[in-house]
Amino acid sequence: MKIGSKIKQLRMVNGLTQSELADRSELTKGFISQVERDLTSPSIATLVDILQALGTNLNEFFSEDEPEQIVFHDPEYFEKIDEEYHNKYEWIIPNAQKNEMEPIRLTLGPGGSTMPDNPHDGQEFGYVISGSVTITLGKQKYVAKKGESFYYTADKTHFLSSKNGAVIIWVSSPPSF
Repeated sequence: MKIGSKIKQLRMVNGLTQSELADRSELTKGFISQVERDLTSPSIATLVDILQALGTNLNEFFSEDEPEQIVFHDPEYFEKIDEEYHNKYEWIIPNAQKNEMEPIRLTLGPGGSTMPDNPHDGQEFGYVISGSVTITLGKQKYVAKKGESFYYTADKTHFLSSKNGAVIIWVSSPPSF
């Protein structure tokens, strides 16, 4: 395994020059340069010193784990069309059901609504991107328009509806979709 480029990348992320890394790991700048260009290989003890100066360790350095995905794009979204209730659900974070919350972009068609949801432990949050929605919580109704948000605990029967259609971002915690 060539480790030089990985050491160089860590050095740069830490904002260190080769001289600074050499000083912190009690080596010479020339040796650090040779390691980064894979012209020489450090002993395990020397590699431990370099990695320690870079704020990591052997286990993390050689870990093959994929970095956590932070940004998601449209092609990764999962879509479900609900003909009965006239809406489209788009899971905008793939596999979000494994997370503590589940965000969805919900498009309610004119006269559309969500299926009534039974009371459960959790909270739900929404932000209206366009149109307006009526939030029904038990026997109470609330209206949220474009640019407004809503939040409620899901301890009552609840659902959303829209006379003229709406697009919202809807977040459920824990995931319930």
